Amino acid sequence: MTDLAASVRAYEESRAAMTGAQAEADRIIAEAKGNIATARSRLAGAIVEAARNGMRQVDIVRATGYTRERVRQILRAGGVEAG
Repeated sequence: MTDLAASVRAYEESRAAMTGAQAEADRIIAEAKGNIATARSRLAGAIVEAARNGMRQVDIVRATGYTRERVRQILRAGGVEAG
């Protein structure tokens, strides 16, 4: 009977560890998503600033890896219209 009790205890401990690990993973993912949102916002601001300082759209596209259309959308949202 002790082997059964030990096995039950080990199983319960493993399930508890899994629950804790899942909660930690969820926290890490949520933090990473927040970091991505912050970095994306910063990048958009830098794109707008670069355009206002005279950087050509094609050079912004090359520097960021974004498509021309995405850069245009970011610039328009930042109040920079095509001249």
